[in-house]
Amino acid sequence: MDLQVYNTLTRRKEPFKPLKPGEAGVYTCGPTVYNYAHIGNMRTYIFEDGLVRSLRFLGYKVKRVMNITDVGHLVSDADSGEDKMELGARREGKSAWDIAKFYTGAFFKDYAALNCLPPEVTCPATEYIAEMIALVAALERKGFTYRIGDGIYFDTAKLPDYGKLAGKSHIEGIREGSRVEVNSEKRGPADFALWKFSAPGEKRQMEWPSPWGVGFPGWHIECSAMAMKHLGETIDIHCGGEDHVAIHHSNEIAQAEAATGKTFVNYWLHIKFLVMADSGKMSKSEGGFLTTSTLAEKGYDPLAYRYYCFLTHYRKQLEFSWEGLEAAARGLDGLRSLAARVKAEAKGAAAAPDRNAKYFKDFSGALADDINLPEALAVLWETLKDTSIPPEQRLAFAMAAEGVAALGLFSAKEDRSLPPELAALIAEREAARKARDFKRSDELRRELSAKGVLIEDTSSGTKWKLARG
Repeated sequence: MDLQVYNTLTRRKEPFKPLKPGEAGVYTCGPTVYNYAHIGNMRTYIFEDGLVRSLRFLGYKVKRVMNITDVGHLVSDADSGEDKMELGARREGKSAWDIAKFYTGAFFKDYAALNCLPPEVTCPATEYIAEMIALVAALERKGFTYRIGDGIYFDTAKLPDYGKLAGKSHIEGIREGSRVEVNSEKRGPADFALWKFSAPGEKRQMEWPSPWGVGFPGWHIECSAMAMKHLGETIDIHCGGEDHVAIHHSNEIAQAEAATGKTFVNYWLHIKFLVMADSGKMSKSEGGFLTTSTLAEKGYDPLAYRYYCFLTHYRKQLEFSWEGLEAAARGLDGLRSLAARVKAEAKGAAAAPDRNAKYFKDFSGALADDINLPEALAVLWETLKDTSIPPEQRLAFAMAAEGVAALGLFSAKEDRSLPPELAALIAEREAARKARDFKRSDELRRELSAKGVLIEDTSSGTKWKLARG
C-alpha cells in the first residue's frame, strides 16, 4: 500500500518515495536537557514513535536518529541570552554536565514509560563538536559566513530560497525584535549564529577551541551536522514540533544545502502544539508545566496519555484537560478489556495474520494516509468487537496492531509498585482481615484512601489502585 505523507515543504500530501526502496531514514529533533520534558513535548515524541512503528508495519526498514541538545540552545529562538544548559546549572547549583546527564536520564525514563522505542542512534551534541566545526568551515569556504563580535554567522541573503520551509522570504516572518533579538552587527535580521564565542571573562562550563576562537556551536548547526553524519547529505524524513518551522528547521536547511548543494530533507513532518484547555500553549519558560511523571503521580497510566494523543491527528492541535485524560483512561481500559476477552475466546491461540483481510487493509490504509492513527484505532476497536470474525483472527490482528499502538493491550500490569510504607499498610490490613479485626481493617482502608490508595477486596485477595487526581 502506497504511503502518503503531508510535506511541510510543499504544503501537500505526497507519495513517500524513499532514497532507498524499502528503507526510511528518519531524523527527529530531541530534547534540550536543561529541564524535564513536559507533556506537550512528549506529544511530539509519541507521534514520532507512532510514525516509526507505522513505517515498519507498512514494510519499511527504518533507521531513526535523535539528537540530545546538551549545549548551544540559547534562551531566545535566535542567538542571544544564556545557554539553557548553563542556566539550568546555575538554577540547581550543579555543573552543566551533571544537568545534562540527569535530565537526559529523566527524559528517557518518561520516554520509555510511554512505550516509545529507543532510536537506532542517539546523538548528544557535545560528542559531535568536530563535525559541527567541519560544517562551519565548509560554509566559510563557500562564502556563506561572516564574523561579528559574538560569533560566526550565516549570511541568509546569499541563499535565494532561504525560508522556503515556512513559505516566507528570509525577511518576512522573522521580524527584527520579534522572535529574533535585535543585533546591530548582523547584516540581516534572519542571519544566525554558527559558532558563538565565549565572552571575555565569562566562566562557561561547556566550550571548545575552534579555528575562530574558543566558544560553542549554535543550536541549528548541531542538527544538520548530526543528521548528515548518520543519514547522509540528503535524508528521507525530518520531524519536529511546529514551532521549529520558521527558524530552527529553516536554518538547518540553509546551512546544510549551502554546504552540500543538495536537498537536505525530502519530507518534513511537523506536529501541532498541545494546548491546555484553560491556559493555552504549554511552555517550560512559563512554569507550571505537566510531565509524564506528574500524570503517573495522579494515578494515570502513562499509556493513557499515549492513547489520548492518538485520538487526535498529529496535524491538528491537541487540547489537554483532566476530563479528557480521564475519558482516555477509561477508553484504554475498555480497549484492554476487549482485547483480553478476545484472547480468552481464542484461548490464547492466534491465527496466522491475514493481511488480505478487510480489517488489515483498513488499518494499513489508515496508516498509509499520512499516519492517521485516530482512524487506525477506530479500525482496531471495530475489529475486536466484530464477532463475525473468528476470535483467533481478531487476536492475530490485535497483536499486529499493538505493534503500532503500543498501548499495553496484552502486557499491561494492573498494579504499579508502591512505596514501602504504603505496601506495609496494605499487608497490615490484609493481616487484620484474616484475623477478622474488621475495625482495624476499616481504619487502614481509610488511612490508605487518604494517601491516595484505593482498596478492593475480592475473592482472590486484596487489590489496590492509585486514586486519580
